[in-house]
Amino acid sequence: MIDAKLAPNLPGWMLDHANRYISSGVTDGHMYTITLPDQTSLTVPSLLLTTTGRVSGEKYVFPLFYGKAGSGYFVVASKGGAPRHPRWFLNILADPQVGVQVGTASVQAQARIAEAEERALLWADALEFWPPYAEYQAKTEREIPVVVLDIVG
Repeated sequence: MIDAKLAPNLPGWMLDHANRYISSGVTDGHMYTITLPDQTSLTVPSLLLTTTGRVSGEKYVFPLFYGKAGSGYFVVASKGGAPRHPRWFLNILADPQVGVQVGTASVQAQARIAEAEERALLWADALEFWPPYAEYQAKTEREIPVVVLDIVG
């Protein structure tokens, strides 16, 4: 189960989603359905990523969309195309040991940034489950990182 607090300053939809995921005992929330403006509904797999705050040292939970990468997972540090990286990404740069909750499965993982060919392949996969990532990339000058979560243990 989740042994951390929700990250501060989450957007409302992320906060609502994370609360649903956690309050259900992680049985509801793995699949997130959203209707984007002028589009049909999308159902996207989501996980709960637990990082250690790089300044506070406290454990924080972030709900993120994900894809499969080998026996592990991957997430995209998009922050909606903002000019700066999301906090969870900065946290994993400082401490890549993370917790991952996918539905009722809870694992420990080592986070790493996908590079070159691996990034390109995972980015293409990410666009399949969340097409707005392309729009986010177009909005920012930074290359949006793709983070692989390799299961440990």
